[in-house]
Amino acid sequence: MSENGGSRLEDIRMPDDDEVFAVVEQMLGANRVKVRCADGQERTARIPGKMQKRIWIREDDIVLVEPWDWQDEKADITWRYEKAEADTLREEGYIG
Repeated sequence: MSENGGSRLEDIRMPDDDEVFAVVEQMLGANRVKVRCADGQERTARIPGKMQKRIWIREDDIVLVEPWDWQDEKADITWRYEKAEADTLREEGYIG
């Protein structure tokens, strides 16, 4: 008997202490997106330069964001999940 991807969750990057899961709601342009975070907040998130043109972010993508200490309504995107990873996170109940 083989497990069909039973340990997939162990391979998925989980949030650090200061990061939260978020869903991309809207593309705002100028490397900014509106996200709905798992803590209930809506934030304007910035796509950092190291991700631009390397990792394409679209609406409904699941991302990790790091809220700013000095402005809680803004954040930086630190990670984007692939579709299979996002599906696994939804199945496990981490995101709605």
